[in-house]
Amino acid sequence: MRAVVCGGGIVGLAAAHALAERDAEVVVCEAGRLGAGNTERSVGGIRTQFSTRVNVELSLASLEVWESFESRFGIDIAHRQPGYLFLARDPETADSLREAISIQRSAGAESQLLDPVTAREHCPELCVDRYTAASYAPTDGFADPHLALQGYATAARKAGVDVRTGTPITDIAVEAGGDGPCADVTVRTPDGRLSADVLVNAAGAWARRVGRLADIELPIAPKRRQVAVVEPSTSVPESVPLTVDLDSGSYFRPERDGNALVGGKFSATDPDVDPDAVDTGLDLEWAATAVERAGETAGYFGPDSRVRRGWAGCYAVTPDDHPIVEVSRPGVVTAAGFSGHGFQHAPATGRIVAQLCLDGAVSLVDISALDRGRFERGEPLAERHVA
Repeated sequence: MRAVVCGGGIVGLAAAHALAERDAEVVVCEAGRLGAGNTERSVGGIRTQFSTRVNVELSLASLEVWESFESRFGIDIAHRQPGYLFLARDPETADSLREAISIQRSAGAESQLLDPVTAREHCPELCVDRYTAASYAPTDGFADPHLALQGYATAARKAGVDVRTGTPITDIAVEAGGDGPCADVTVRTPDGRLSADVLVNAAGAWARRVGRLADIELPIAPKRRQVAVVEPSTSVPESVPLTVDLDSGSYFRPERDGNALVGGKFSATDPDVDPDAVDTGLDLEWAATAVERAGETAGYFGPDSRVRRGWAGCYAVTPDDHPIVEVSRPGVVTAAGFSGHGFQHAPATGRIVAQLCLDGAVSLVDISALDRGRFERGEPLAERHVA
């Protein structure tokens, strides 16, 4: 089996590593440098608290790897598990938390419903009077995306993967294949042609463009998202969970030296952007709103909080905030559109891609609902825990 993986972010490298471990001959083509797309702009969240079964199962299958990453890959990725704390203001949101917890626990996650006063045990400065319910999972947390990316890149190279940076894919030709995952695939790059049995589209915010090169239309849109590094009025302890207000769209998590990463989507509009031209700088007006919203959640963020720096990148978003993971046509496997969840689901996704390419079927997680045909069938999923 010869595979070309388009995309040198963590999903592409995890897929390349999983394929090479099963003796596939793999080339990774990354247009820029590894992780430059969006992996290194991630806040590194790793959680089991989703509202659909497939996302929870992707999380659990990935968590097994995240918790043993250092022993598997020989690198400490600063994986910490202070939990995630989801907060509900409105009664309807509280009801959705209860429904999600039922799904999570039935899949094997350790989430639990909390009243706001009990939730303050995890987030001592929580403004409890603002909330009606919360959910918490002790296995949730975050890791350093850069270190995780380097771990996968190093392991992939050791497994024999040919990792090529500065190598955009400019054309894809697929000869008609059968019903399985393989076909005769020719990939063009500025350095010449590559022949393969399968192309893996793990191009993130560029996945729609790559799909079109292979005559595949993917409903994946690049959307700009921002993160601010904030020096709060009161230091945020490292024991505080990544805390999400589902009704305001705000979130924060502890960072080094008592600082916090603060983010969220606050605008009613969410236009598509050009991932090649997106402004990666911080919008100070957005940052002021983000700190204000975080201050509504917890007393750490008083009026003298300072925005130290920040950045922006792209989510690769589908209409239902779930990825497309499928054999899009013989010779092309798609693993993209994670809508902000690609980092945390990369370990499971890599193994799933290997199973699709080499086995033609997936045993790790039931991904039957993640094909792009769900939109044409009128069967989109509904992920309510979006941060």
